[in-house]
Amino acid sequence: MTGGSVRQGRSRWAVLLTSVTLIAVSAACHDPGRDAVAEVQEAADSADQLMVNLTQYMTNQGVRQAFLQADSGFIYENSGHIELKTIRVTFFSQAGVQTSVLTGREGTYNMRNGQMEARGDVLVVMTDGARLTTSVLRYDQSKNEVTTDQHYVYEATDKHVEGLGFTSDPAFTNIRTQGVRGRAGRFTLPGQ
Repeated sequence: MTGGSVRQGRSRWAVLLTSVTLIAVSAACHDPGRDAVAEVQEAADSADQLMVNLTQYMTNQGVRQAFLQADSGFIYENSGHIELKTIRVTFFSQAGVQTSVLTGREGTYNMRNGQMEARGDVLVVMTDGARLTTSVLRYDQSKNEVTTDQHYVYEATDKHVEGLGFTSDPAFTNIRTQGVRGRAGRFTLPGQ
């Protein structure tokens, strides 16, 4: 009988610890209307694989273009994509030199074509200290370009630029944008 009590006691502790963990996860969720635990369970149930502390190098002819890190990745083999949580992507130039680091709350990586989308509080910090913020940012490995169709803010030492959508290389040296406004050093952009 003692073995049964110990098992029962352990079982109660397991239930208590699970309950405390679920409460802590729910309390940490930013959106009180969303059930984070249910979302994770649903994604885990439908995913073919779950990876924790996922890392992935993206290369072109042996030269690294990006390094992806995520807290977790839900892999869907039939559609060839991974749903990512808490992401960090380090971008490199064509010569393999680091140019910028992107962070976001979540994203999607298409394993078949190398395209990635970051969503939620997306922040890109360039090696020179310039910063770009937006809600959605996409990276196309085949074109080696970054795009968004959302509002963005770009800030550097003497620049503050806002606009609606852009296309750029990962180093942000060649940018095409729409609806731009702000200041670039002593030059005031059109529409100010």
